[in-house]
Amino acid sequence: MSKVTIRRALLSVSDKSGLADLGSKLAKAGVELISTGGTAQALREAGLDVRDVSEVTGFPEMMDGRVKTLHPLIHGGLLAVRDDPEHAAAMEAHDIAAIDLVVVNLYPFEETVMRGADRDTVIENIDIGGPSMVRSAAKNHAYVTIVTDPADYDTLYEELAANDGATTLDFRRKMAAKAFAATAAYDAMISQWFAFADQGQMFPDMIAVNGRKLAELRYGENPHQKAAVYEPLGPHIAGLPQAEQVQGKELSYNNYNDADAALELCAEFKGQDPAVVIVKHANPCGVAQGPSLLRAWTDALQCDSVSAFGGIVAVNRPLDGPTAEAICEIFTEVVVAPGADDAARAAFAKKKNLRLLLIDELPDPRRGGLQLKPIAGGLLVQSRDNGAISAADLKVVTKREPTEQELKDCLFAWTVARHVKSNAIVYAKDGATAGIGAGQMNRRDSARIAAIKASEAAEAYGWKSPRTKGSAVASDAFFPFADGLLAAAEAGATAVIQPGGSMRDDEVIAAADAAGLAMVLTGMRHFRH
Repeated sequence: MSKVTIRRALLSVSDKSGLADLGSKLAKAGVELISTGGTAQALREAGLDVRDVSEVTGFPEMMDGRVKTLHPLIHGGLLAVRDDPEHAAAMEAHDIAAIDLVVVNLYPFEETVMRGADRDTVIENIDIGGPSMVRSAAKNHAYVTIVTDPADYDTLYEELAANDGATTLDFRRKMAAKAFAATAAYDAMISQWFAFADQGQMFPDMIAVNGRKLAELRYGENPHQKAAVYEPLGPHIAGLPQAEQVQGKELSYNNYNDADAALELCAEFKGQDPAVVIVKHANPCGVAQGPSLLRAWTDALQCDSVSAFGGIVAVNRPLDGPTAEAICEIFTEVVVAPGADDAARAAFAKKKNLRLLLIDELPDPRRGGLQLKPIAGGLLVQSRDNGAISAADLKVVTKREPTEQELKDCLFAWTVARHVKSNAIVYAKDGATAGIGAGQMNRRDSARIAAIKASEAAEAYGWKSPRTKGSAVASDAFFPFADGLLAAAEAGATAVIQPGGSMRDDEVIAAADAAGLAMVLTGMRHFRH
């Protein structure tokens, strides 16, 4: 059946936005309205005639509203194949009238959980009758129109106006697909709550993933790929998808990916001295803390100004004018900040393509949660890397203990290294990165690459020596051989922080002692692939 004229509609909604207008338009078109509880009351308050579901079924709503629409006189009207003689005979024999339009949105389970309601209240906000009607109508979309989103009311009006009060099969198919996605997401959200919040499971036997599309992006990592950004349904932290974009072009897939890497690292400095993070291709290329954002920006940029060109910047404080002016001196794709004053906004406004994203606050770097990675034939799931160490957790294994400043630099370098792709080597001095080596197949090469970048920076800025001289160096995992550590010593590092745990730890420690290095072990590694 191509077109179906809407003569009878069932309306039962938790979100009553646009309901009165919807009911009025349907009534003016001669559509009989059937409804339940609060929806029926709202329609009557709008001056509309409505039949209660209980009048149709001959049964009252009962059990606190748990049982009202689960009845053959309702679902028969939704599920009947109207051109099937047996179905038509059953409808006539049992006085079942067809329902042509169903407008349903579900109990506010997500909002109930997010406001911290008690368990009994959460359970009561699991909709049963609503999803049943949605699925029945969506299954029988050859004859029934299902609408689950108030945002689609205007589209429904346009469809009815264009087809003399009827809907087309193409429209009903589209709405059915959206309806099944809505119930699937709803059930996924409920299953997640039961597994994670109610049962305390980390890895349930079955895992459901859901999300609401916020936007389709221009393309993916490459122009021939397609991409979109979604936000999770149910409780979730705020991040880039919830940020206010003050100016600039639309964010691309790579912008989101790189800016998220910058935001996650910057969150490590939440509530601390001003910090600036510069990221390129999801790896930090300069990180610094200082007495001001401007000073931190300068120190971060000087770590690797070549890579910073076209990069992503994140800061842990609201942006001021002088820092914004300095950032604008080089080509920058995205700036993420927890606020920006008028002078900063004015400075960025001169760079129309620069995306300025303002967030309410930095995320908690130690939050829990799961990370998912698709692989051929499966899905890898792991807990977030939210492990942390402090100075008290460190074990000195060399003859020489680190000085107070070396210890500070070790911890700073370690904080950055956990956000660098493996194999990761980070040199740091006086609260700023001196050189970063990322993503190499062996640790020695990462150490050498980071040292080369430091030497290039010294030459570019006219320093007497690279900032790796007298620095601390962090390795995200143990040194399997002494060669990586010796490369760091050659670059001028005087202190080392690494997890330890290699079969050759004794050899590495002996090499550190021979080079006069101080070395501490964390007992925790931070691979990032």
